Amino acid sequence: MDINAIVISMASMGGLGLLFSAGLAIANKKLYVEEDARIAEVMEELPGANCGGCGYPGCANFAENVVNGKALIGGCPVNTDDGAEAIARIMGVDAETGERLIARVICRGGDYETAKKGIYDGIQSCTAAHLMGGGDRLCEYGCIGYGECVEVCPFDAMYMNDNNLPVVIDDKCTGCGNCAEICPRAVIEMHPESHKLFILCNNHDTPKVSRQVCIRACVGCGLCVRAVEEGEIIMDDNLAKINYDTYGRVPVIPTEKCSTNAFETFGAEETSEVAA
Repeated sequence: MDINAIVISMASMGGLGLLFSAGLAIANKKLYVEEDARIAEVMEELPGANCGGCGYPGCANFAENVVNGKALIGGCPVNTDDGAEAIARIMGVDAETGERLIARVICRGGDYETAKKGIYDGIQSCTAAHLMGGGDRLCEYGCIGYGECVEVCPFDAMYMNDNNLPVVIDDKCTGCGNCAEICPRAVIEMHPESHKLFILCNNHDTPKVSRQVCIRACVGCGLCVRAVEEGEIIMDDNLAKINYDTYGRVPVIPTEKCSTNAFETFGAEETSEVAA
């Protein structure tokens, strides 16, 4: 074996190694971007739920976007006002906290209220049932009833009642929106706490069909529309909808003549009196 060849090879490899190391060191120094220390400080003021309610993959990514000016300081729906104010102090700006959001289940069609079209024997998942014919309830717009929304709530703010409808625990709800996002029929909506009056139905069928599929469905009769000022409640494809810009912030049901009692109030200390 030629010892000179071995020495030359070792020297060449060593030289290349030194050259590459020097190149990497220079590149690291030239290209290094120091992380803004405020990112870690913002992270400390976040709840660490990583729920995604802010629209970002997790708290760390949200904190980075806050520091980079791409996310609102009050953009975390789970954070407290004190937490948002602390982040504002870190960023040297005013806090941008908004009104608290609460999940509302816009459906009263449980096992008792809805007609059945057969026995569903598939995967006990709302998404799967929706894709495979809609489960066993005849209403095509209502809650399917398998509790997928409850499963994705990271704060135990929901449960399924004995009528197989999800129930929101207001005091625990943080407004993260996971339940609304997972619902394949958009039955769950995120509403400001100031919204007190609701029409708990999503059915757009004709009055005849809606009566057949659910005893609590809005039948599109328009009585509530005529009971309030113009524009406060409107009809949209056989379904009454509340205009919260002008109405719905006081927990008073507009008419006692709603044949299916589709209205519900939230946030009232006592049961609201029905207006004449």
